[in-house]
Amino acid sequence: MKIKASEFFSPEEKENIANSIKKAEAATSGEIAVMVLDSSDSYIEAETFGAFILSGFFSLLFELIKSSVLGFEPGWESGNLNFPYYFFIEAAKNAGIWTYIPMVFILYFVFKFILSKLPEIKILFISGKRIEETVRERAVRAFYEKELYKTKDETGILIFISLLEHRVWMLGDRGINAKIAPDFWREIASDLSAGIKKKEYGKSVCRAISKCGEEVSGYFPVKKDDINELTDEVIL
Repeated sequence: MKIKASEFFSPEEKENIANSIKKAEAATSGEIAVMVLDSSDSYIEAETFGAFILSGFFSLLFELIKSSVLGFEPGWESGNLNFPYYFFIEAAKNAGIWTYIPMVFILYFVFKFILSKLPEIKILFISGKRIEETVRERAVRAFYEKELYKTKDETGILIFISLLEHRVWMLGDRGINAKIAPDFWREIASDLSAGIKKKEYGKSVCRAISKCGEEVSGYFPVKKDDINELTDEVIL
């Protein structure tokens, strides 16, 4: 069963994450936020494409089985080395388009419904490029929806986790990105992804937070009038 965003971290892990953020921000004016979503998009087009592919495949499979049972009479040739090829050729000859097309039509709606309820299967019909672009765009949108851009010195950092896509995205505000190279964020995201893959959810996030705090503190040390501008709780 797929873990939902609301259940991804245990209460203890959520508390550890909040404490890690407090500790990291104690040495810097940077502000760190963690967000977890079930998915970055509904991927409606994948339901249509997946249903089309699956309905066509299973309808063809049904026709081959039906025609082989009803119309195929195995002979002496069935035992030679060309049996698989010969078998499918003969089965295809007996396949009927008048049952194939209705079957495709019926199964299309069946699979479309199934895929709408099982996004972990639907994701198999989405390209890697589409997933990468979608997660990136959703992370940027979340950054503004949650008003993480409103920090005084533009020092907000978002650790974005999208569960369906198995993707992590790191996003820094303009003040942060003016000082820190993109390679640093990619390294943190890669390490965090590896930790999540090992099911070290809370531990790997806390480690990412600490690394962010250490890096940012060198460029944005804590100020005397510094206040906590972003929530330390995990954003859902």
